[in-house]
Amino acid sequence: MAMTITEKILAKAAGKDKVVPDQLINANIDIIMCHDVTTPPAISMLAEKAIDKVFDREKIVVTPDHFQPAKDIKSAELHKRLDDWAKRHNIKHYYKLGRAGVCHALLPEQGHIRPGEVIIGGDSHTCTYGAFAAFSTGVGSTDLAAALATGELWFKVPASIKFVLAGSLSHGVYSKDVILAVIARIGVDGALYRAMEFVGPALAEMSMEARMTITNMAIEAGAKNGIIGFDNVTKQYLDEHLKDKTDYTVYESDDDAEYISVEQFDCAEIEPMVALPHLPSGGVPITECAGKAMDQAYIGSCTNGRIEDLRIAAKIFKGKQAAIRTLIVPATPVIWKQAKDEGLFDIFYDAGCVISAPTCGACLGGFMGILAAGEKCISTTNRNFVGRMGSPKSEVYLASPATAAASAIEGKLTDPRGYI
Repeated sequence: MAMTITEKILAKAAGKDKVVPDQLINANIDIIMCHDVTTPPAISMLAEKAIDKVFDREKIVVTPDHFQPAKDIKSAELHKRLDDWAKRHNIKHYYKLGRAGVCHALLPEQGHIRPGEVIIGGDSHTCTYGAFAAFSTGVGSTDLAAALATGELWFKVPASIKFVLAGSLSHGVYSKDVILAVIARIGVDGALYRAMEFVGPALAEMSMEARMTITNMAIEAGAKNGIIGFDNVTKQYLDEHLKDKTDYTVYESDDDAEYISVEQFDCAEIEPMVALPHLPSGGVPITECAGKAMDQAYIGSCTNGRIEDLRIAAKIFKGKQAAIRTLIVPATPVIWKQAKDEGLFDIFYDAGCVISAPTCGACLGGFMGILAAGEKCISTTNRNFVGRMGSPKSEVYLASPATAAASAIEGKLTDPRGYI
């Protein structure tokens, strides 16, 4: 029986020859990602049941990221609970303060993501890792607790939608623009509990960093997971980053696999996009919204805080001044150091930007970039819900690092193509 890549991975994890959409399965988990917001509640749930164990200390990756460094007493207490638990169980892959980073950038960078595996995390954007031909999805604290103790979790096999990305990206257009265009077409529930499988020649021209931006935002269309097939770009990244367990299994969708729908996109026709408040599906070409005044620009997050994103922004900022409050947040310590060593920090400093330690803080309205009532922010993050980055009377506009940088210089929504 023909199967998609998602179905093949889940069949393997469930010990079955085949699975079909909507089938309930119990799957073995290969990697669990834990951070400082959802893991402490999971730890408490296990303690209430007198369960003080983990299924495999080498298959759990822990990092504080949402409130690191701790911003107040409550966040410090979350970190302490996470720290005590990780030490008690001798978790092998524990990235403490100084090595902690935004989880969805950290795990691939540190070699914890491999094709063909089932990966979960207590965070909705865990779907990021699907860029590596893996099944990856976010779960709540209850499911997280169960998986930490048993190494297993039940799933309903998602039906798949194929997204064909044809053509080549135009000058000044990036993968963030592509995924904003996709979500603008299908809506925030257009892929509800589906697997979003991305294929097509446009992907061949994208780096792994760019691909992670696409799968990162699959959840913004309601998807269970986003996934991209394995190719030479994937292999090269893995050859450079895998530190152990370098063997992996590559699965591919069968030519006659069934999809509930196929969406075609000519990437050559996609312009720089901006998702207007208050949904990620509010994407429009920059030409339709240019000129709207902004108060803040934010370049970072698990969507666009990687070195490629910072290089794009720095190229635009070089020799120019930010006209509005601008925050640059490298996603991991490795990226932070690389940006510093490459001289990107000098460019950002000279432009008047604020450079932060790695953190998710501003993206979820926690700290390091909170918006006041009436303020508007051009942001490279993944969500622009009401109150997402601060006051419920503030507004968030989602865009690529290039659009965010150009807009920061002008102090208003600006087409980046004039700066590149």
